[in-house]
Amino acid sequence: MNNYQLHKQEIRQLKGRPELLIHICCGVCSVYPLQYLSQYFKITIYFANSNIYPYEEFLKRLDALETYLRYLNDPEIKLIVAPYDNESYQEKVQALKDEPEGGKRCYLCYRLRMEESFIYAEKHGYEYCTTVMSISNRKNADWLNEIGEDLQRKYPGVRYLHADFKKGDGITMNDKLNSELNLYHQNYCGCIYSLR
Repeated sequence: MNNYQLHKQEIRQLKGRPELLIHICCGVCSVYPLQYLSQYFKITIYFANSNIYPYEEFLKRLDALETYLRYLNDPEIKLIVAPYDNESYQEKVQALKDEPEGGKRCYLCYRLRMEESFIYAEKHGYEYCTTVMSISNRKNADWLNEIGEDLQRKYPGVRYLHADFKKGDGITMNDKLNSELNLYHQNYCGCIYSLR
């Protein structure tokens, strides 16, 4: 069963509207996933992105997300901004600095941000955790879901919600809404290596 089918199956089996902590990397990637998931979950956004370089870029992406949240005007959606610590992030990925874009460094980057989200979710009693990163054509949804499954085993109090948000016309709807809203759209993934 692929990620998209697993996701649909999990959504069908939900009882009520459970609490979901969702890792969001930027405003443009949040548009469709938030509209879609808010039908099924009580959502808290976790903006944990110490990978983004420089700090001014981090702030631009956060501002785009906040702009979109004002547009949604949904008082049930909460936003938590994790502390920014690019220096610590750099130390963790330094050994993989020469990896090509989309390689092992990116896998580690996904894992670092997703694990930070899982730790927060477990500490604060969220039933589910996921990330919007699978909406991007440049992100490996299989890797993201593999990491999510592993983290679910490591933090058994939190269930991972499988996702490939670009499927089922997700990417088309996301792009359309982004064009209409004219949100800030970055031209690199986020870290200093992708910027170079």
